[in-house]
Amino acid sequence: MIGFSTLRVPNAGRAGILAGVILAVAIDPLVAAASTEQQQLVDKAKLTVEAFASDPAQKDDIRQSLKDAKAVFIVPQLFRGAFLFGGTGGGGVLLARDEKSGEWSQPVFYNMASVSFGLQAGADTSELIIVVRTQKGLEEFYSTDFKLGAEAGLSAGPVGGSTAVEGVAADLLSFGRTRGVFAGMALNGASVKVSDDSNERYYGKSVRPIDVLVTKTVSNPASADLRAAVGKLVNTSSK
Repeated sequence: MIGFSTLRVPNAGRAGILAGVILAVAIDPLVAAASTEQQQLVDKAKLTVEAFASDPAQKDDIRQSLKDAKAVFIVPQLFRGAFLFGGTGGGGVLLARDEKSGEWSQPVFYNMASVSFGLQAGADTSELIIVVRTQKGLEEFYSTDFKLGAEAGLSAGPVGGSTAVEGVAADLLSFGRTRGVFAGMALNGASVKVSDDSNERYYGKSVRPIDVLVTKTVSNPASADLRAAVGKLVNTSSK
């Protein structure tokens, strides 16, 4: 066994090694911080899925709508505040389902925002799940940005009674849990834009939605719990 006392490193070499150690210590926290924000969103999305799964008013409807879904878009915190002029914003993740295996994909990160005018006052925070029911609806998420309801039809999900999902023809079906003074959520016209920065940080390189959802060239094992939660919601039988 060779101890440090037997090693002879030139002074210049020692300085280089020390500089490398200092640089590594300085960089590592920055790299970790870059991905922490995205992982927090993924973890919050998991909690949102679990919250809907335990909601007696919505769990059967959302479970039924997910059985044949192409994808699911989860926004853990959709903030809205208004006084004559309103604004909505929040980050979300999209998971697509493989038609052959039934497994859910790695997440793609998006930002959601809208602006509205009118006689309104108050503020709220909502949890939102949008079930992507058609290929047309899924392809909207492949683009850089789009507006909900503009090209792909958007409908509010039913509450209370799973049979209410049957016959709904919309490409996108939204389910929300709102806390605050607003009675409902007007999502038509809201902008959904790919968060290139978040996707790059989470996967370590620049990627497009199609790279994550279709060709599957990247992955992050830290998303396993979210994907499992979505799968559990879909596969759990109604009681």
